[in-house]
Amino acid sequence: MDKNITLSVDSVVLDKVKVIAAARRTSVNAMVRSYLNSVVDREQSVDQAREKLLELAREKAGDMGTQTWKREALYDR
Repeated sequence: MDKNITLSVDSVVLDKVKVIAAARRTSVNAMVRSYLNSVVDREQSVDQAREKLLELAREKAGDMGTQTWKREALYDR
């Protein structure tokens, strides 16, 4: 179900956006709707990537090998 919202936009900005929308053969409303959908999609992608990374971290123990380092070997002194 679509909901209506009210936005306050500077009149100069709105005039410019109307021209851009007309050039794209769309409406300001459609442009705002598209932008808001893209914000949600991006956030969901970030959330999914974060969850996959956390899942991988939980599943894998991470083998660092048997190599040990001494401080002197890591820094030229």
